[in-house]
Amino acid sequence: MNKTIKAALLPMTLLAGSAGAQTISAQSIIVNPTQPDLSVQVNVDKDTTGNAVPTYRVGEGIRLSVKTNRDAYVYLFNVDAAGKVSQILPNRLDQGDSFVRANTVKTFPPANAAYTFDVEGPAGLNKVLALASLNELSLNDISRFATAQSQFADVNVNGQERLAQALSIVVNPLPQNSWVSDTAFFDVAERTPVRTGSLFVGTNVNNASIILNGRVLGGANRTYTGIAPGSYPVRIAAPGFADFRTTVNIASDRTTNLNVDFRGSTAPAPVTPVAGSYNVTVRSSLNGGRVFMNGNEVGTIRNGQVTASVPRGQYQIVIVAPNQPAEIATINVNRDGGINLSQAPRTTTINLLDLLFR
Repeated sequence: MNKTIKAALLPMTLLAGSAGAQTISAQSIIVNPTQPDLSVQVNVDKDTTGNAVPTYRVGEGIRLSVKTNRDAYVYLFNVDAAGKVSQILPNRLDQGDSFVRANTVKTFPPANAAYTFDVEGPAGLNKVLALASLNELSLNDISRFATAQSQFADVNVNGQERLAQALSIVVNPLPQNSWVSDTAFFDVAERTPVRTGSLFVGTNVNNASIILNGRVLGGANRTYTGIAPGSYPVRIAAPGFADFRTTVNIASDRTTNLNVDFRGSTAPAPVTPVAGSYNVTVRSSLNGGRVFMNGNEVGTIRNGQVTASVPRGQYQIVIVAPNQPAEIATINVNRDGGINLSQAPRTTTINLLDLLFR
């Protein structure tokens, strides 16, 4: 599964408290007013020092590391731009991993984990809180697992200040030298836009069809947008005329113009099948999502699917849609078939001969 960490632009509000009470500050969400001999460090994988504010783009993976100077229980939280608090640790995928041995670095997700942390928008500054305690804490008043199958707990407090207040209640009965906190910062930038080009095909006849890289775009005398840069074979078919074939080069942020003048009626030229080419139907619940195969855009999910004709070989399929995690799968194309990316395992290479394909 994928566990998403959402971007957070946090207010730097101070929470007033009585002398000796826990407070929040611009450096952390909750601060122990004493100086305990217990220490904890939390950092993100782009900054192992904890002194910088690295940038991650929306959809990019992130890993968190914690280290304590004494054996301790560690609890990790994230706060997003809307004030929603996410509990990263403990979770049911890393059972027992909230206990950290002294001077041992633990990373989440760990190597070969069954999940990832993927940064999600909106853009802005994020805070990840690590709370370390010599005693195991009960978070029942802050978070609960919705069902027996839930892998991450739902947090019932909202906002940085309320998280600080809730955690203050949890740690209040503890000796003040038995807990400590640390906060990691990272900035989130919007996803890098996919730069594409356009193709205009004009003809002097009606009912001409445009076939680009084996995929039917539609009729002539119009502009097609959202085409990945590259070189593509194109065929223009018009009733009563031999097909026109050529190669076009699509450049980013530019329109390639192709004008075809059909002259003289003739029997349509037979279409020679391309050996080793197959029709692949990509299915997904991301309607409107843009579909890429090995970096080339092949269409848009309409009514749950899109079909592309490609040669035999291995392809990485990526579907991107606004405000949705990308769907990714790798397939070996060796026959006509289809794949449902909403159900396919993300990191597995699948043959079209497998039963998953229809």
